[in-house]
Amino acid sequence: MRARALGFAPGIFAPGPLNAITDVTGLRVGQVTVMQGEATRSGVTAILPHAGNPFTDRVPAGLFAMNGYGKMAGVTQVQELGELETPILLTNTLAVGRAVEALVDWTLAQPGNEAVRSVNAVVGETNDGRLNDIRARGVTHQHMLEALAAASEGPVAEGCVGAGTGTMAFGWKGGIGTSSRILPTALGGWTIGVLVQANYGGALVMDGLPVGRLLKKYYLAEHAAEQADADGSVMVVVATNAPLSDRNLQRLARRAMGGIARTGAAFSDGSGDYALAFATHAAVRRGPGRGATQDWPNERMSPLFVAAAEATEEAVLNALTMATTVESRLDGRRVVGKALPLDQVAALRRA
Repeated sequence: MRARALGFAPGIFAPGPLNAITDVTGLRVGQVTVMQGEATRSGVTAILPHAGNPFTDRVPAGLFAMNGYGKMAGVTQVQELGELETPILLTNTLAVGRAVEALVDWTLAQPGNEAVRSVNAVVGETNDGRLNDIRARGVTHQHMLEALAAASEGPVAEGCVGAGTGTMAFGWKGGIGTSSRILPTALGGWTIGVLVQANYGGALVMDGLPVGRLLKKYYLAEHAAEQADADGSVMVVVATNAPLSDRNLQRLARRAMGGIARTGAAFSDGSGDYALAFATHAAVRRGPGRGATQDWPNERMSPLFVAAAEATEEAVLNALTMATTVESRLDGRRVVGKALPLDQVAALRRA
C-alpha cells in the first residue's frame, strides 16, 4: 500500500489528485519490467515532459548532484545549456549505453528531426546488482523503446517495476516511487511532481518516525542482527508547471535532496545521488526562434522549495511501501530483497 494508507503524510501541502509526477499536466511515464530466468531483475522507466517533440520544444532544466558516484549521461550539456532535448530514461548502471542509443534512435525518428545531427540523451541509473545479474545485461535496446512507447498520463506504477525492479533501499526492497504537491492559489497554485528510483541506504526515517533504528536495521548499526548497506544510488526527477528558469530549476533540484535527507540517507561514498528538475510551462519552453518570455521571481520560490522536499520524501516512502519481496539467484546462491514489513511499521506508527 502507499505511505498515506499507513498514516504517513509528510509536510504541509496537499498532494495532487494522483499524488504522482503525472499530476503535472501533459507529463507521461512509461515503464518496462524485466524479470527473466533466475537472475534478471531490472527494467527501465521513461519520463516524457510533454506530448510534443522534446527536441524542438525543449523544457528548461536544472541538475544537482549531492554525491556524484554515478554514470548519469548527458549531464554536462544540461548544466551548460539548462535544457532537456530528449525524454529521460532511468535504468541500471550497465544499461546506460543502450538507453543512450535508444534515445538517439527515438529522437532521430521523430517528425521534424530529419536534419538533426546531435542528440544529448539524458539517462539516469542506479546499480541493482544486489538482486539483478547486472553483468548479463538483460535490459535491451528494445526494452528502452518499449518504455518510451508505453508512456502515458495517469497513475504511475510503483515499487518493483521499471527501473526499480531490482533496487534496494535501507536494507529493504526499494523501487520506483512518486508523489506530488499543489501549492495554494495565493502561492501560485503550481504543481510539483516527483519520481524517484530508490536504491540507497542509511537509517530509514518515515515522516519523522525512526523506523530503521526501531527495527534495528540500518547502516553502521554495530550490534544489529542485520545491517543495511549505505551504498547504492538515488535518482530524483522533479517536474513542475511553474514558469521557472534553468537557474531556479537547479535550485529546486537542490532542495529535493532535503527530502532525501529526511528519509535518513547516509549520502555515502559509493552512492550516486542526483536530482534533475524541469519545467513544462509554455512560457519558458525553448525552440527555434524563441526563448523564455516569463520567469517566476526568486522571492516567490520558497514555497516551491518546500513542496519539492515534501514530494521527494513521500515518493521514497511510496517506493518502499509499494515494493514486494523479490528473489533472485546470483553466483549459485539465493538472494532475497525483503519488502519493508508493513505490519511492523503500522504498529510503530500506532505506538
